[in-house]
Amino acid sequence: MLEQRRTTNILLLIIVVPLVFYLLKILSFIFIPLIFSMFIALLFLPIMRWLGRRKIPKVVSIIIVLLLVAIGLKIGVELIQLSSKQILANNTEFLSKAELKLTDLKVYLFDNFGIAFEQEHSFIGQFFQKENLGSTLGFLNSFLTGLLMTVFFVVLWLAESINVHKLLNNTILKRKHTSVKTFMKIENDLIKFIKVKFLVSALTGLFTGLMCVFFDVSFPIFWGLFAFAINFVQMVGSFISVILLSIFAFVELDPTSTLFFFIFAISMVQVTFGAILEPIFMGKSFSINVIAVLVMLMFWGFLWGIPGLIMAIPITVFIKIILEQFESTKLIASLLSGNQTVLDKGL
Repeated sequence: MLEQRRTTNILLLIIVVPLVFYLLKILSFIFIPLIFSMFIALLFLPIMRWLGRRKIPKVVSIIIVLLLVAIGLKIGVELIQLSSKQILANNTEFLSKAELKLTDLKVYLFDNFGIAFEQEHSFIGQFFQKENLGSTLGFLNSFLTGLLMTVFFVVLWLAESINVHKLLNNTILKRKHTSVKTFMKIENDLIKFIKVKFLVSALTGLFTGLMCVFFDVSFPIFWGLFAFAINFVQMVGSFISVILLSIFAFVELDPTSTLFFFIFAISMVQVTFGAILEPIFMGKSFSINVIAVLVMLMFWGFLWGIPGLIMAIPITVFIKIILEQFESTKLIASLLSGNQTVLDKGL
């Protein structure tokens, strides 16, 4: 009887898990704003509680938080507009430099390695053609729709219309004491992750922009914003930022010691904030195995694209904390965290 029940559970698992992944994929337009809004709400939860302790009505507290979010978005939009003006003002000059460098590179490859390129049209100029305007407008439409849904869900989270504690208590965790303890751990860990990640990303973006100013690389505001945004993608973001900025600097700077020192400087920014300060601030709560990080990045990136890459690690931590609450799944949680001591005990 026990063996039959176990077989039934395995079969149900085989059916349910792919179905859940399929729903996450096709309903991504709902799940992405829902999960992303939860992280935003957690970021402002301490402010909500601080206002609540001062007997300020919840409705007023939500309005204050939304005003803070609006101010942050306003600052971000202003920086993007300023960056766009810089790019449009220097567009022709940069393209001329880029085409010249590409021509020199083609000549060098042909003379030394016999590699020939046949291309009639400008490779870089293709990115600025009017035909790409439609896809850009489509992206903006999707972005604005997602933004409005995110704001809507943020209000629901802050108003506690979506109650994670109650959901955990009624579904995964049946024991009330355990669910309270787990909910508090999830909440504290995710709040810590969001605050530290936001601070580290902001500092990374700031110093990347300053390095661009110091070495006279064009569009420092854009590269600062890019470094800030891409830094939320764990591990991979740092490499992408350094590689793309290095390629861009190759166009701007002569291939001398200046280019080398610039690449070294932006690499040290990533190492200092991403590899040294971030683990110190995070502590052991977010110790995730490197292989698990890469697998989760690929998995959530496949499901939800760039938003999935950004939210992959917080979701993984959420899952790890849940798995730690059950004896039968503690070994899986240990595999995710790479905790060798717990693994040895389990074995």
